[in-house]
Amino acid sequence: MGNPANVPAGRYAKQSLEYLKLWQQAEPLLAMANNVRSALVLVERGEAKLGIVYKTDAEISKKVKIVATFPTDSHKPITYPMELVKGNATPAAKAFYEYLQHDEAKAIFKQYGFGSVN
Repeated sequence: MGNPANVPAGRYAKQSLEYLKLWQQAEPLLAMANNVRSALVLVERGEAKLGIVYKTDAEISKKVKIVATFPTDSHKPITYPMELVKGNATPAAKAFYEYLQHDEAKAIFKQYGFGSVN
């Protein structure tokens, strides 16, 4: 799993394991990765038997199988914030920002397992 000290996915995983009262048992057995993709690669290569990664990452891998998911309420909501940088928003950036608000973009996010775009 991603290292909770510096990886958001690791923090969410730790929150879930603590919620389930499993963190104390699990921590010594976990291989900490620099990022969630590295954790996924460890499982894909067979270097780790299990991994904790974002469901959306696991779903696109043809080399892993999802065996369990954490309850949604076991961790803080997973969010990907988006904002235009004041004074640096190019016309292309503004157009992309606007596009992400439309139903077409929302459908694409949903197709890949992401929730709503606000």
